[in-house]
Amino acid sequence: MPDPDQSGATREEAEEASAFSHPAVPPDVSAAYGDHPDQIVDFYAPRDGATAAPLVVVLHGGAWRAPYDRQYLTPFCDFLARRGFAVANVEYRRGSAVPHQGAEGPMAGRWPETFDDVATALDAMPALAAEHLPSADPRRTIVTGHSAGGQLALWAGARHVLPEGAPWRTPDSAALRGVVAIAPLVGFVLAEELGVCGGACVQFLGGMRELFDERRPYADPVELLPTGVATTLVQGRTDTTVPFELAEAYADAAAKAGEVVGVTFLEEVGHFPLIDPAADACAVVAEEIAQLAW
Repeated sequence: MPDPDQSGATREEAEEASAFSHPAVPPDVSAAYGDHPDQIVDFYAPRDGATAAPLVVVLHGGAWRAPYDRQYLTPFCDFLARRGFAVANVEYRRGSAVPHQGAEGPMAGRWPETFDDVATALDAMPALAAEHLPSADPRRTIVTGHSAGGQLALWAGARHVLPEGAPWRTPDSAALRGVVAIAPLVGFVLAEELGVCGGACVQFLGGMRELFDERRPYADPVELLPTGVATTLVQGRTDTTVPFELAEAYADAAAKAGEVVGVTFLEEVGHFPLIDPAADACAVVAEEIAQLAW
């Protein structure tokens, strides 16, 4: 465990090293939900052999950037499978590896492809699970995601309140038991003010301020409240990657919209213990998922 006397940056480095120290866990089966190589889902059956197990759809983070894919969450997926869940680990198209408009690193996200993929994967999930993961009960589906994946999870639960004309809008609320967002990168305006992930939110929506303002109502879950979907956020207080103020602001915005959102803040916990099977914080996340699933 990291020394509590370490600086925030040093502690988060140690936490990240621990989370990434686990070998990748191969899925039981994979299935495509489209023709693009990134349109793929990895399925993990519940390790206890349970049938009619709640289905947890997992969306990875990495600031929607190409170098980060679903592989880093495979130990977390296996952790959930060992706790009796059926798990679907979704890949989606992310930003180009080529810097854009003077950015120092890879571009964050692809508009509209990232949203196309998440919507398509969720819409296809009941049929895919029935074919490839018969131990899953799609009627008890939880969507969860870490960091940028937390934004996508919240967005997936809010498609029915997207602006009229949005291509991803659904006529009714998603058939979900709930959403558990893990250190979600939400509240794009505040995130940019705080310099979260090197301007990823502006890049995600096209890289220009005009596009950021135009597209934010279609993309930022803070703009899509209330949803009527049971929602819980789990956030570390010492997270230096996605600061806890973003989760606080989301919960405040939900309350102002007349919706109660559960928020579990974990003291002396950063960004990565939440998805690290060796950390106590990861068990807290699993319990929050169980509370909604069961």
